[in-house]
Amino acid sequence: MKKTVLFLALISLLISCDTGSDKKTLRAANGRMNNLLIVMKNSEWQGEIGDELRKIIAEPVLGLPQPEAQFEVTQVPPESFGSMFKASRSILHVGIGAENSFTTNTNVYAEPQKIIAITGKNKEELILEIKKTGKALISEFKNADLLTVQRSIYKNYWDPTKMPTFSKQGYSLKIPKTFSIVDDTGDFVWYRMRLDGGNSMELFSYTLPIKSKDDENGNNVVAIRDSIGKKYIPGEIEGSYMITEAAYTPHIFEVKLDGKKALETKGKWEVKGLYMAGPFLSYSVIDKAKNRLVVVEGLTYAPSINKRDYMFELEAIMKTIKIN
Repeated sequence: MKKTVLFLALISLLISCDTGSDKKTLRAANGRMNNLLIVMKNSEWQGEIGDELRKIIAEPVLGLPQPEAQFEVTQVPPESFGSMFKASRSILHVGIGAENSFTTNTNVYAEPQKIIAITGKNKEELILEIKKTGKALISEFKNADLLTVQRSIYKNYWDPTKMPTFSKQGYSLKIPKTFSIVDDTGDFVWYRMRLDGGNSMELFSYTLPIKSKDDENGNNVVAIRDSIGKKYIPGEIEGSYMITEAAYTPHIFEVKLDGKKALETKGKWEVKGLYMAGPFLSYSVIDKAKNRLVVVEGLTYAPSINKRDYMFELEAIMKTIKIN
């Protein structure tokens, strides 16, 4: 009983709002994107509760060539949750409590910071609560990380009004100055960030008229990508160009971007005639006002290293899109 009371007291502290909180100065949060600190008893982490939690947080990220978990995880027991850990950017508290609950809070000990607490009346109900709130848990932490990356982007990006394609086509994207221009024709723009070892992150954008319902429902995504690759994205040998990997069917979802319906596509690219491949993520925004698709795509070429965080950074950039 005493342990339950102590746990509830901890959770209450986390979700309480101090009336003077608007005036206090918080230290800077630490931790990289897609890193999660889990605060729960060692016995629960190593048992059935932890097993259920791992099914969610260790689920592979969709669209990557090799399995990579949603998060890198550090677990500490409540008694070890001291000052150093309290500055973590993403914190998840899990334990037995007086009620079944899923609560979120922001900037409690540091900034920017997202804290989630999941409680259950007993082991069985806690496991059910974890299952029920798994998608929300992933979404909350991922969105918080996206906003953090975008805050960094907003500090130093290329002026979209000076980019021919964005000016001519009437939309904008905030591309960090860590990227360099490869091409900008007024109809197609291509930026690249070079990584160690000859690897890179690539960012493309263009518009296309909507000619059929298939353009709007995702049936033409692969055909559109391949035609753009042939026209604008050549390989290193004559006749080679970027295409959608034939052996891997892309995953397509309907989402909202800049308040408009959009198609999110996660898949793999390859270069026709060359042994080069990797993951891509694209958004095709349906701009009804101009009867067109506004497409932005990011991809990574990094055959020997993990790609999750690179693709996540590209996602954050693409989600800054604004259509006039």
